[in-house]
Amino acid sequence: MRKPRDFDAELQALTDKAKALKTKKQGQLGELVIATGADALSIEQLAGALLEAFAAEAARKEAWRKSGAAFFRGDGAHTRKGAGWNAGGASASGAGPQPPSGEAGAV
Repeated sequence: MRKPRDFDAELQALTDKAKALKTKKQGQLGELVIATGADALSIEQLAGALLEAFAAEAARKEAWRKSGAAFFRGDGAHTRKGAGWNAGGASASGAGPQPPSGEAGAV
């Protein structure tokens, strides 16, 4: 006889995984803001710039994509020295993006 599936446990595991992925994404976005120097902007300026970017036309977004790709390769004019990013988009430590302290293991 087959063992019945525990749908509640499977759903909880998926919920926990989704929370962990969301936390990781938020940490990576924060690291990106810092690595690009955008943390020097006020929160209102940064929000305004992101809203403008969201509403931009496709050709402009493609130009931004190319500029961003150059940033992660480290060959763009806008690359910040010592920002802690390498060609793979991971941190200089080689361990990949890490969440800010205090969030490691938070689920």
